[in-house]
Amino acid sequence: MLRSLYSGISGLRSHQTMLDVTGNNIANVNTTAFKASAVQFQDTLSQLSQGAGGPQATVGGTNPAQVGLGVKVAGISTNFAQGSSQATGKATDIMISGDGFFVTQLGGETLYSRSGAFDFDGEGRLVTPAGAIVQGWTGVNGQINEGGTIGNITLPLQSIIPAKPTDKAVMGGNLPSDAPIGTTLMRDVKVYDALGASRTLALTFKSTGAGTWDVSAADGTTTAAAPLTFAGGVVVSGAKLMVGTVEVNMGDLKGYAGLPTATFNSQNGSEAGTLKSFTLGKDGTLVGLFSNGGQASIGRIALATFSNPGGLEKAGSSEYRSTFNSGNAALGAPGSGGLGSLSGGALEMSNVDLSQEFTNLIVAQRGFQANARIITTSDEVLQELTNLKR
Repeated sequence: MLRSLYSGISGLRSHQTMLDVTGNNIANVNTTAFKASAVQFQDTLSQLSQGAGGPQATVGGTNPAQVGLGVKVAGISTNFAQGSSQATGKATDIMISGDGFFVTQLGGETLYSRSGAFDFDGEGRLVTPAGAIVQGWTGVNGQINEGGTIGNITLPLQSIIPAKPTDKAVMGGNLPSDAPIGTTLMRDVKVYDALGASRTLALTFKSTGAGTWDVSAADGTTTAAAPLTFAGGVVVSGAKLMVGTVEVNMGDLKGYAGLPTATFNSQNGSEAGTLKSFTLGKDGTLVGLFSNGGQASIGRIALATFSNPGGLEKAGSSEYRSTFNSGNAALGAPGSGGLGSLSGGALEMSNVDLSQEFTNLIVAQRGFQANARIITTSDEVLQELTNLKR
């Protein structure tokens, strides 16, 4: 039987595979973070009909004569080039800018993905649309140990940030140096104890002369008093006043004429607070925003990188699994160790190039047609042979 028949069959099979891969790329043109694939062909073994001859004194050397036996698919490679960014405005949509894969757990199996279309399930766990749980490091008292074991990223909806007692209060503004003797100014601020209970700390400033004031303070349980002196508009004595456990810092006060603007700028205590929302940093840190205005690190999303990403095996649902040739996953925080950064409210689009894919369709179609013609031509030759005997 003619060898060209089988060469044509191998060509049909290979170009059919190319059509299948190209069709899959086009079908996933709008799949989040999809990575296009490409087919590589290579020739099969060739039949040696004449071996190579070495050169002699009077006769030159001859090259080997071989007849190829067709084509086969050498491999199907995945193009991991970065896809374009698509803004969604959804806080749980996360995009990797650069190298790296999200780490997920599905049914006890560790998988990897570039798709960051996440959401929270009924238990507050960050999950993919297929139910795979996103992995990372969980914060403990606002601290994250990146050297620890990764686990489920969970939003602690019922978590409470502890109260913080006030131990410092800072004043700013101006006490008028031209205030008549006996002028009184009162300023107060809300402070907190260790359990988050609030009380009012009141300061009374009484002018005793140009640039001098008597300061008295009371918070309902403790009182304190001290003189406050200005020179050249700045505090020269009495900058700090202890009222129980609270240190009132008046060093930023000014003593210029005509401006009674002294006020409390800040105090460092707070009541207990509940989680209200969260933000995502470029390093993958989920920062919880609490009702008392406090912030705390809830967790950090882990990323994985591989020495050979092309060796990953597609597992469906935009997930990959590691193989012997991909190498082991190297885990790290976003933005470190060659890993990309994260962007919230955006998704990575498919990197399929439609113009290239439609060109590949034409190439595959013409290649298929040409190989089909090999078979019909070989059939005509066989028909001539069978017609030799009538």
